[in-house]
Amino acid sequence: MSSRRAFAAASFVLVSALALAGCATSAEAETEEKPAEETLTYSWERNIAGEDEEPEYVTETVEVPRNPEKIVAFEMSSVDYIGALGGEVAGAPLDSVPDYLQDNLADDAFNAGTLFEADLIEIEAQQPDIIIIGGRSSGMYDELSKIAPTVDLGITGSYMDTLERNTEFFGELLGAQDEAAKQLAALEEGIEEARALTAETGNGLALMVSGGELKAQSPAPSEGGSSQVRGGLVYDVFGVEPAIQDIKAATHGDPISFEFLLEHNPDTLWVVDRDSATGSAEEGTAAAQVLDNDIIKKTKAYQDDNIVYLNPTAWYIVYGGLETTQVMIDDVLSISK
Repeated sequence: MSSRRAFAAASFVLVSALALAGCATSAEAETEEKPAEETLTYSWERNIAGEDEEPEYVTETVEVPRNPEKIVAFEMSSVDYIGALGGEVAGAPLDSVPDYLQDNLADDAFNAGTLFEADLIEIEAQQPDIIIIGGRSSGMYDELSKIAPTVDLGITGSYMDTLERNTEFFGELLGAQDEAAKQLAALEEGIEEARALTAETGNGLALMVSGGELKAQSPAPSEGGSSQVRGGLVYDVFGVEPAIQDIKAATHGDPISFEFLLEHNPDTLWVVDRDSATGSAEEGTAAAQVLDNDIIKKTKAYQDDNIVYLNPTAWYIVYGGLETTQVMIDDVLSISK
């Protein structure tokens, strides 16, 4: 796997332990070698400070079994990686698994709770081999790690750093290294194709619509240097030239008015409908309805048919993974030249 990108604060290494057993019942008995019991050792930096406290990081190092039979995943991009590389998920927050990732669940998959709260009794009863958390579920580490080896595979560093790191991790975990390398290379080619297209389409503005309001997404990374700004990936991954530089970096964006949008008049609008992603949309708040007004119709983006409605589940809920990254690539490639 390429070492072109650093793995930031997370890394793993394959550890193999060979168990040898000798048959000593007779002089003619031969020593037999049992199958290798392989584990992966994974390390990352975990913030142990409270929500309103200065970050305080400790290094967590966990050994997990390779080729685990029962995987619990709270992090939706991990559900993506596992299925894309030939595995299946035994337990997850079932109500949060998007339709396009349903096939990645085992036929008898159990409900492990929600994205924010684990069903500890059910998980312990199921005796998983590994539990995967990240992002919204990172705060569950202390409780879940008492049940089974638990690793945090949320975004660390840039989106591309995390994509490469997690693809390699799951390739090793599932014994699918070649397939992982193949899929990662295909995504990198797709991203380069998308960047070539955005280079021809002028500047753009990533826009989140929520509760009928417009929130501009920042081209700058969020605090800590990671690209966790929803929608901001159109800039740092897909190479869109920002129409507006001075936007506050925040997960849900910087509120703006329709008049402000028209004043800066971006060539392209890249829109995430947050209410659609979270299932909280009310009548009249869908992004397409909110943007259907006389001010928007004066913009270059509208007049050139360059308002791109990004897949809200992929760009806001899952936000990572192999299949999801391909969805993002396809969204960008859908733009008119």
